[in-house]
Amino acid sequence: MIDRLIDFLNDSPVNFLAVDTVARRLEENGYTRFCAKDSLTDVKAGQKFYVTKNDSSIYAFHIGKKPLAESGIHVVCAHCDSPTFRIKPNAEMICEGSVVKLNTELYGGAIMSTWFDRPLSLAGRVIVKTDDVMHPQTRLLHIKRPLLVIPNLAIHFNRQVNEGVSLSKQKDMLPVLGVINDALEMDNALMNVIAKELSVTVEDIIDFDLYLYDTTPACLVGLHNEFISSGRLDDLSMVHAGLEALLTDSDTPDTTKVLAVFDNEETGSQTKQGAGSPFFASMIQRLVIAQGGSLDDYFKVVERSFMVSADNAHAAHPNHMEKMDPTNHPVMGGGPVIKFNASQKYASDAVSAAVFANICEKAGVPCQKFVNHSDVAGGSTLGNILTSSFPVNGVDMGNPIWAMHSIRETGNVLDHVYCIKAFAEFYRQ
Repeated sequence: MIDRLIDFLNDSPVNFLAVDTVARRLEENGYTRFCAKDSLTDVKAGQKFYVTKNDSSIYAFHIGKKPLAESGIHVVCAHCDSPTFRIKPNAEMICEGSVVKLNTELYGGAIMSTWFDRPLSLAGRVIVKTDDVMHPQTRLLHIKRPLLVIPNLAIHFNRQVNEGVSLSKQKDMLPVLGVINDALEMDNALMNVIAKELSVTVEDIIDFDLYLYDTTPACLVGLHNEFISSGRLDDLSMVHAGLEALLTDSDTPDTTKVLAVFDNEETGSQTKQGAGSPFFASMIQRLVIAQGGSLDDYFKVVERSFMVSADNAHAAHPNHMEKMDPTNHPVMGGGPVIKFNASQKYASDAVSAAVFANICEKAGVPCQKFVNHSDVAGGSTLGNILTSSFPVNGVDMGNPIWAMHSIRETGNVLDHVYCIKAFAEFYRQ
């Protein structure tokens, strides 16, 4: 199980590759791809399919024995994006000594200092010309070899570096691609790399969505291999837990099972592929109609459904316990964490938290609670954003991790096993 998580993390350096990896796993387990522009008709119990949006969000459905209007849906939500750096157009910048660096833009709230001196590479999607100007081809790109580095400034030039230094996203965080040896490489170094990797010509490439990622593989660490160290645990570990749980039981459930993996959570979710989009709600409406239901039946689905919004939580940091709430500080290996916030940044309330706690108890899984220290501002997540268009009862939860938004985060192996068990039990209800 943990080996599969490690493989998933290594195969999913960016959102597009994560969605592709999830889709392949679904197809291996009998799910078929549905195209959202086609008609959705005659949906039957036992049917398994998935749909994507923008190649960067994915929604899987296992239709239950009972009509949606009668039982609602059980949905686990997570997100596939993580803080990184996006490659800007016209990215090459030639420096002294023919060194070429790339112009980038920060995506999300990264701990930027952790990106220094790492073996980095590129992943994402590339748009290639076809004969149809309205429908160019999308090619996924995953350059697996170390290709770039963001060099730190030596301490001799920055004596205050260990006392805290403000970093410029435009000056300090630009990755070095290499040294130009040939005049023909000038202004085309990056495009030549992309074209060679995809076996296309530079002239065929129209545009791209490419991001940096750390090529260092995920691994187990700790005295008993109890920790997992990897980039993008937030939130790919929750995506993987939801996927494993969805595929645990192949029998048709009474209640329809849904896994919703959104994009752009790290930048607010307000995109067509994000949790703020009406796309998810429209898919549920289409399912209701395909089962012969009405608009009133759709509203019944909303009221009879339950959502688990799965986004990682903060584990108590051994060196900074003062940052935690005095009485609620989740620990590594203590099980999934239910998240609360008085300002309603999380969807959890007493009712939904009790439901999830009951599910954990039935699954034989411990659970914990997280509340922010009252003097420390917290983040937000998917739950309340999704419920603005699909006002379902639900809980915000996640596994405890250290160093959230670092280039490498640390989680607990046992917590991942616990989470899969809890999700699988939720899907059985």
